[in-house]
Amino acid sequence: MKPVLLLWLLLLPDLLLPQGAVAVQKTADSLQPARSGASGNPVSPGYKPEIFTSGFIDIINSGQVNASARFIRLFIGEPGKFALPLSFYSGVSSNNFQHLQPGIQQSNEVLVTNFINPLSGIANLSVDGVIFLTRKKEKLTKMGLLYHLGERVLSGVRTGEITDPQTGKPVNFLNSFGSLGLYLQTGAWERSNNKNLGVSWLAWRYIGCYTNPSQLKEFMPGIRTNGSYTGYSIAWGVEITRLVNIRVVYYKYTKKPEIDYYRPIYQFSFNYSLK
Repeated sequence: MKPVLLLWLLLLPDLLLPQGAVAVQKTADSLQPARSGASGNPVSPGYKPEIFTSGFIDIINSGQVNASARFIRLFIGEPGKFALPLSFYSGVSSNNFQHLQPGIQQSNEVLVTNFINPLSGIANLSVDGVIFLTRKKEKLTKMGLLYHLGERVLSGVRTGEITDPQTGKPVNFLNSFGSLGLYLQTGAWERSNNKNLGVSWLAWRYIGCYTNPSQLKEFMPGIRTNGSYTGYSIAWGVEITRLVNIRVVYYKYTKKPEIDYYRPIYQFSFNYSLK
């Protein structure tokens, strides 16, 4: 729990900055000119609620596939004073590329990638964004600080004797997580159309997560753990509206899970937006 609490303490002053000082999702979530609606509150022309507007499909070298959609994104606070960007993701994970022979038990290898991937989970409630070090909104090439903190529901498989009727059944449990990192972006565009300007970015993140050890021991009785795991990731991506939105991520644990699985983790993602 300590790594997550430390990240919260480091980021608390930045999370209370005025909303205009926090840039989230780069160009995708930029604010539009406002007008007054029937209730007197400002609304954007052509406004559509941000419900199921974006998500991702991850393909990982272990054969695991993650599919997740952002159910909703909103800001908590007061406009112009402080804003907490809150996102709710819902997704599934599956080992579709791994063929399980009849009679062979499922394993908890999937947790190795779920622990270190901040966007994993059946349900994921989190605060995430980029705090740019420059205040010039029109500048494309700039650096910033990445943060992502939240709570999620992960799923494991109960292990034990094959004669035990509970063996192999799925178990859901809570996992707290947080990441902090550096972010660098510059422009990206199609050769024949420089008006549709996007971004190419590079990011490094330090990641930590925690689960109550008693929860893990409920479905993995033989595990010896304190429930906390840490690691880092290096990622590169390109985002151009209506053209491409991809990223490649390499993950490395600095404190590995006790699960018997130590293959390097590479992730290739297709992101989508329905705006």
